[in-house]
Amino acid sequence: MNAALNAATSVGGLLDRATAQLAAAGIAEPRREARLVIALALGVAPAAVLGWPERIVDLEQAATAAALIARRARHEPFSRLKGSREFWSLDFALSPETLDPRPDSETLVGAALGDVADRTAELRVVDLGTGTGCLLLALLSELPAARGIGIDISPGAVATARANAAALGLAHRAEFRIGGWDCPIGDAADVILANPPYISTSEVAALPREVLAYDPVAALDGGPDGLTAYRALGPAIRRILASAGKAYIEIGDGQARAVALILAESCLRVTAARRDLAGTDRCLIATL
Repeated sequence: MNAALNAATSVGGLLDRATAQLAAAGIAEPRREARLVIALALGVAPAAVLGWPERIVDLEQAATAAALIARRARHEPFSRLKGSREFWSLDFALSPETLDPRPDSETLVGAALGDVADRTAELRVVDLGTGTGCLLLALLSELPAARGIGIDISPGAVATARANAAALGLAHRAEFRIGGWDCPIGDAADVILANPPYISTSEVAALPREVLAYDPVAALDGGPDGLTAYRALGPAIRRILASAGKAYIEIGDGQARAVALILAESCLRVTAARRDLAGTDRCLIATL
């Protein structure tokens, strides 16, 4: 693609060459992906790429598009090229230390909101393993009097979450701390959110390149059986959950029974499960 950058290049020409490059790299739906990446490079809506194919692109724009297409051809996700991901209709910046938020995780936010009788209540929310802060900040965006703490062992993730809170105008109600799940939080939590790593170590190696090469492995690898994190999560939830509080815990496909048994060892009772849009049990709701 770079060889063509010394001459005038049209949007349509860029699109055709980018499509061929992504197809050769094994990217699914290469023309759609090429259109999104070129739109990002040009700073226009994706529809404009199709609607104005004859537009001449200057050398700087063409070089930017070529660099982004090369990255996508190496299977870097579009969200990483953009530097952000939409979650709960909010925009969250990403960093190498954060998991790219998945739509499935919105199940936790929906489940928690469904259990809040009064959305103006001064609830205290704790997010264990906060990453980008997406779970905590999405919930706070719907609960105007709630305050929350996000905890993550990664300093980089905490810095990203703090930046996201500021960008969303929620920094005055969201605090982020570097630490493990035993990190002191003060008062008990009315709502606990947690999306721990739950993929077994053997399965991590088989993940798509878009995931394995760009998401932090620590946020994916749940140990030999995929359940290691839940064994630490149970005691942490038990320690900080208010007597009438609820914890919303993300799980992998087929893990509901095993995780419920692990939580029971910490005297936590799973009262319900919520399914994601694919119909898979994705969130367990636990109480004392």
